[in-house]
Amino acid sequence: MTATKENSGIQSHNKNEKHHQGEADMLRVVACIDGSRAAPAVCDYAAWASRHMDTPLMLLHVLDEERYPAEPDLAGSIGLGSREQLLDELAELDRKRAKLALEHGHHMLDEAEARVKAAGAAEAVKRQRHGNLTESLMALEKETRLFVVGLHGESSSDRDIHIGSQLETAIRSVHRPILLVPDEFAQPKSAMLAFDGSDTAFKGVELLAASPVLKGMPVHLVMIGTDSADRWEQLKKAEKMLAGLGVEITPAIRDGDVEPALHAYQDEHDIDILVMGAYGHSRIRQFLVGSTTTTMLKTAKKPLVILR
Repeated sequence: MTATKENSGIQSHNKNEKHHQGEADMLRVVACIDGSRAAPAVCDYAAWASRHMDTPLMLLHVLDEERYPAEPDLAGSIGLGSREQLLDELAELDRKRAKLALEHGHHMLDEAEARVKAAGAAEAVKRQRHGNLTESLMALEKETRLFVVGLHGESSSDRDIHIGSQLETAIRSVHRPILLVPDEFAQPKSAMLAFDGSDTAFKGVELLAASPVLKGMPVHLVMIGTDSADRWEQLKKAEKMLAGLGVEITPAIRDGDVEPALHAYQDEHDIDILVMGAYGHSRIRQFLVGSTTTTMLKTAKKPLVILR
């Protein structure tokens, strides 16, 4: 069962994988499963998204290549006082660790499959990759409609919450919507889109209008900045673009700093999902990838959808 460089691509962990090979061209919801405290909520939100969008579900586990290399490389350890037998023993220990991690990943995928089925998902393809999160998500982009990822990493605890170490890199790199979820599931019933009026923001609106991710949900379209006729004109244009969703659209302008203004509006209207895009060089763009990103992800209590 030891992973090798040759099988470091996507590995199936589904006994019925042959049945699913013909579905390779179908877009899926991809749930990223790991040993973090957010994993149960990832399963629940992924099952909800799969049902909500009528989209097949994939459960993905990524075996970190840095922690569990497919083949140990101890060439740099050969030096003064080194012994070939010791290096062989160290290499064998690494192989055993990688094998155990692989088996543990299989068990996590089995548990995740049982959970999503209990949550109403019809079925789920299970896959495992050897590499890192960002590369794995990028490799699956063409067959993915939505990624579901936990906000908090495996090292998080009740007292010390960490965002996933690879999360920000994945956000910058992946060109499919990412649903970032907290540790507790609550069925989403409303959404707000943080909008700045830029060309790329309108592309985000266009993407949202064509996506089933917010199907049936009332949407608040929120700009942060000084109230002006130009901004209302931009909001009205975006509102028309979203008309095809067939839901109530509420445009709004709020002054202030982006992070507190968005959170205040979300709390005021009890909105379940915040949707943001990686927009140009606007204040929202600076907020998303700037110094406040870590704080925002760390303190988020509700899901976020990042559009790319």
